[in-house]
Amino acid sequence: MKRTRIVIIHIVCWLVVLAYLYGGALIKGVTLRQSAFDISMNFIQIVEFYICYLWVYPYFLKRDKIPQLIGAMFFTIAVFIASRYLIEQVFYKHWFDMQNYTDDTPISKYIADNIYYSLAFLVMPAAVYSVEQNFKTEITNRKLKAEVVKSELAFLKSQINPHFLYNTLNYVYSLAIPVSDQLANAVLRLSDLMRYTLNESVDGKVTLNKEVEYLESYIELFRMRFEPKFYVIFITEGIAEQKLAALMLIPFVENAFKHGVLNDEQHPVRIKLKVQAKRLSFEVSNKINRGQKDHSSGVGLVNIQRRLDLIYPDQHELLVSNNGNTYKTTLILNI
Repeated sequence: MKRTRIVIIHIVCWLVVLAYLYGGALIKGVTLRQSAFDISMNFIQIVEFYICYLWVYPYFLKRDKIPQLIGAMFFTIAVFIASRYLIEQVFYKHWFDMQNYTDDTPISKYIADNIYYSLAFLVMPAAVYSVEQNFKTEITNRKLKAEVVKSELAFLKSQINPHFLYNTLNYVYSLAIPVSDQLANAVLRLSDLMRYTLNESVDGKVTLNKEVEYLESYIELFRMRFEPKFYVIFITEGIAEQKLAALMLIPFVENAFKHGVLNDEQHPVRIKLKVQAKRLSFEVSNKINRGQKDHSSGVGLVNIQRRLDLIYPDQHELLVSNNGNTYKTTLILNI
């Protein structure tokens, strides 16, 4: 749901609520002074509503931070009590010479009374927030189902040719061995790439070791093509049996090879994959190729962003920097 549409819905709903609350008073000709306490109460309740709606529930309920959620709710109630006291007991007394509670009202009664009035506006934003999240989840699920159907159809259309090509590559490899070791190794690397793309798991995820092997085979193919002037540094750290959606990292390397400079020893393409706990960091940087004739946005980056949004919602961060000389992408992912 677009932000503008949400804002309009909220405005309309509040106008309806306020019209219901104050319509009768306007018809009866109730003065502003007579409605002062109602106005201050409703204003503070609306503020409380948006503290919960915009801060408390998005940051704590969604992430299952129960202690922080409870603390934030108590904080919101405290803001409600303090705001009402400041407006009705201080400002109103100073400006209009009136106050809602008498000076001899026990503090315990004042706090209990205001907790009662604030509770409804702790529950309402929770309900509104939950309904909106359900709508967003439903929309995301529909998109994901559509993507799955689309992928299945594409796979069914293409599954014969890739297997045929993979088997053919193995045959070509056997023919290339007596002819040229370099040619045989190139065919073997290409065969490894093809085998990786065909081996799909049930959940679409592979071990990080397999993804690294795929990247290494891809890099080695380019090394055979451009050596000896091929400068790429690939560093890995903390790689084990963690799982990742297949083919999630390769588009960043493809873009670096396509749009970067591979033969500059002083500015090699740098690829770094680091895993610490459940946090994956993947950085790819390259010197920008000024002679690049292909000015397309890059291989697969749009699709990768789409996949990240569907597979890792709220669990990823994709950063792109370009200082005019170096292009760098950084993917941070919770796996």
